[in-house]
Amino acid sequence: MIRTRVEICGIDTSNLPLLSNEVMRETFIRLQNGDESAREELVIGNLRLVLSLVQRFTYRGEQADDLFQVGCIGLLKSIDNFDLKHNVRFSTYAVPMIIGEIKRHLRDHHAIRVSRSLRDIAYKAIRAKEQFVNEHQKEPKISDLAEVTGIPEDDILFALDAIQDPMSLHEPMNGEGGDPVYIMDQLQDTRVSEERWLTYVSVKDTVSKMTDRQQLILSKRFYLGQTQTEIAKELGISQAQISRLEKNAIQIVRENMEKK
Repeated sequence: MIRTRVEICGIDTSNLPLLSNEVMRETFIRLQNGDESAREELVIGNLRLVLSLVQRFTYRGEQADDLFQVGCIGLLKSIDNFDLKHNVRFSTYAVPMIIGEIKRHLRDHHAIRVSRSLRDIAYKAIRAKEQFVNEHQKEPKISDLAEVTGIPEDDILFALDAIQDPMSLHEPMNGEGGDPVYIMDQLQDTRVSEERWLTYVSVKDTVSKMTDRQQLILSKRFYLGQTQTEIAKELGISQAQISRLEKNAIQIVRENMEKK
């Protein structure tokens, strides 16, 4: 299999190893028995996981190297806190922690200023969520976070919403058959209707049949907003001629529309 060489933070990602679940478990046992070299093996063996998660945030405008380093911090935290007694795959445990670390980094560098009090509430809720996931191995409800933090549900929702990053219209969503679907593809422009589109096509077809001079005059008058006097001066003809040519062009459009 041919691997594409991609360097990030000075690391050739094409040479990164991929540990099987069995090897991963054996390495964690070594680590928990005091073998510190096992920690490095676990880090290197899961850098591909970090890289795959970083790619989800490339549209945010952050440097990939920076996000990769932040993701590695989340990976280290996952390795240090993972317990084999949970009987879950390490990736299942690590993914939310790595993503959480990246999101915290993005929030701390948020372009939109949010009040300190809102940030404090949001961070308390996020920490409570991470603790809840670690203890119960499931996502908490807002009511669970309110119970743990002692903060009203409405305040938690408002604070979490306030620190969210603006979403790019070019953010990729899941698509069928491997083809990306972007947010902008899912938005409806209420200003556009079938009637308006057909009118545009009809007018465009009519204008394309006019003389070059008629098209130029219509463009300068109704697109560039120039006066007849300005156009006459540019073309070296009288304002009366411009007025006549403009009226003829408009009449052609009207007659064509009436035929439709």
